[in-house]
Formats: sequence, structure tokens, C-alpha cells
Amino acid sequence: MIGALTVAVTVTALLLAAWCGLATARDQSTKDWHFVGMAVVSVLAVAQLVVGIAKTAGGHKADGGDALFLAYLAGAALAVPAAGFMSLLERTRWGSAIVTAGGLVLAVLEIRLFDIWGGGHG
Repeated sequence: MIGALTVAVTVTALLLAAWCGLATARDQSTKDWHFVGMAVVSVLAVAQLVVGIAKTAGGHKADGGDALFLAYLAGAALAVPAAGFMSLLERTRWGSAIVTAGGLVLAVLEIRLFDIWGGGHG
């Protein structure tokens, strides 16, 4: 895993969660610019998925097991897009709350991925 990429995904996910949390507090649904933010976070998560698969295929082994690591990578890549899709179905403030939760879930998944990989020692 690339530590800087993990930090970038985590920080952008938390920023997205804060931004959409503010929209929730203001009683606003997700807007187009929120989807741009979701796209940025999703691109970073997919880049991490590609890097993780490449490193695993290249012979690096995750301390927590490759299957678990790859499952967490896939879940991390899908967390924000799934939240974005659900927010399209819920065009109230709760759509923004769903994206807030998706960003927080992604941040937690990133911490867990770091742990599974070996705390950056892989």
C-alpha cells in the first residue's frame, strides 16, 4: 500500500463527510457539486484498489491475509458510489446524511486497510 494514497483517501473522505454533514444540518439534499466531491473521493479509492491489486499480484502479502485485504479494498472503492446512488433516491436532507455516512465508513475502512496490510510495513 502507498501510505500517501491511504492518507489522501482518508482525508478526502472525511472532508466529503463534513461537507455533506453541513448540508444535512442546513436541511439540503445533495447537489451537483457534492457529486463532484464524491467523484474525486471515488477516483482516489479506485486508484487505491488498482495499486492494492497490483501489489498483491506482484507478490506482496497483506499481514491480515490477501482475501480479506482485497475484500476491504473492494468495499472501500464501493462505499461512496453506493452512498451517492442512495442519495439520488432520497432527495431530501437524508440524502446528504447518507453521503456523510458513506464518507465516514470509507475513512474507517481506510484505517482498517492500513491495519490489514501491516501498518505500512508491507
